[in-house]
Amino acid sequence: MFFEFGIKDAIDILLVALMLYYIYRLMKESRSLNVFVGIMVFVLMWLFVSQVLEMRLLGSIMDKLVSVGVIGLIVLFKDEIRKFLYQLGEHQRVKHLLRFFKQKKDGSEEEDKETIMPIVWSCMDMAKGKVGALIVIERGIPLDDIVQTGEVVDAALNKILIENIFFKNSPLHDGAMIISKRRIKAAGCILPVSHSMDIPKELGLRHRAALGISQDSDAIAVVVSEETGRISVAIKGRFHLRLSAEELESTLAREMTKRT
Repeated sequence: MFFEFGIKDAIDILLVALMLYYIYRLMKESRSLNVFVGIMVFVLMWLFVSQVLEMRLLGSIMDKLVSVGVIGLIVLFKDEIRKFLYQLGEHQRVKHLLRFFKQKKDGSEEEDKETIMPIVWSCMDMAKGKVGALIVIERGIPLDDIVQTGEVVDAALNKILIENIFFKNSPLHDGAMIISKRRIKAAGCILPVSHSMDIPKELGLRHRAALGISQDSDAIAVVVSEETGRISVAIKGRFHLRLSAEELESTLAREMTKRT
């Protein structure tokens, strides 16, 4: 049997090892590592009982549990599976491949500027007054499920409206604003909160929500701190902290041109 081991078998083992490693990393980040270990123990027991000991009755029972359990795991870990598939699609080589099939429209730079500048101006004014704000800019991945958690606005993007929505006495002040295609799509929206342990302790719930949506999608999240008035941006699960007006504008302009 040893001499029948070929290059295809080596590749097969390597791919399985890589798959298990990435599943392990994903479970560890989502604090589900114990569940992953429990699943692996059950799978090893199932293989031992059915393949080594060849216990037909117990093996058939465990076969049924495995077939039903796969569906249960998909339901239980739907968020983790979605995140894994998103990270796979976000891989640089995949994005380069997609660029061959999708071209940027003429005049899109002007459209980006019309989106960016009202956000920059309003954020600077809110930062001076220490008005808390959380603005999410939709890119390639639709945020319709997030929009449904808030109040639909569907209004043209402008500085005054942004500041009025985040005014301290406004009922939509505490939620997130979703901007899509140069329009304010919704406000007062609820975002998924990141459970990352790397977030600095001085950052509050707004920042965790901003990081969470940037991890779950390709959206750009802009945060104005109510305590300090500092401006931050969350992109792809990473923070850009303490930005000036020029840095905020350049960051948004750079990221808006990267959309696929």
